[in-house]
Amino acid sequence: MQIKWFGQSSFLLTSEAGVRILIDPFDRMIRYKMPKPIETEIVAVTHDHGDHNKIQVATGDYLLVNEPKEYHRDGVAIKGFKTYHDKVNGKKRGGNIVYRFNVDGLTICHCGDLGHLLTKEQVKDIGNVDILMIPVGGRMTLNGEDGAKVVQQLKPTVTIPMHYRTKALSLLGMILFDKVDKFIEATGERTTEVRILDINTVSLSHYSGVVTMQYQ
Repeated sequence: MQIKWFGQSSFLLTSEAGVRILIDPFDRMIRYKMPKPIETEIVAVTHDHGDHNKIQVATGDYLLVNEPKEYHRDGVAIKGFKTYHDKVNGKKRGGNIVYRFNVDGLTICHCGDLGHLLTKEQVKDIGNVDILMIPVGGRMTLNGEDGAKVVQQLKPTVTIPMHYRTKALSLLGMILFDKVDKFIEATGERTTEVRILDINTVSLSHYSGVVTMQYQ
């Protein structure tokens, strides 16, 4: 499987069979700009905010995944879990869906804009996680310390942080989000940086720890 990061919380997963899964598409986000159009078989939206729900950048006869339920297409199994964008049951920023994708024998968990630690029941429901994609920028999502606590809860082999400050976000990004450094320090795990992540069940352990990605 190949994983690309477009910035913010948007990823493109491509299975070994060529099935493409676009997660949390946007059009423009401060200075991030999505490549478009993107042909895809599956589009997943974690919540209805403008930097996560711009499905018009996608083309093709795709399956839209936007509810906390089960989906299946082209050998990919998906399940959504209801969570919140804040620590007060959605009263500030609304709901959020954590998705579990089963692709090529790997379990990928994308947390969207998760704003709270998981309950014991949620941890049990999500189950085993090979690759975790988790927001760590704070203010509007988990911060670095809480993100590290969710890593401890789910115990993934590989963790990919998202929704944090990068150089592309300039001054506004400095105001809105923390850098990824606080999260990395809080996890205490080794860090690998990649542009594109090519990963499978054999190479999974090679990337164990935190993998930071260069946005496309």
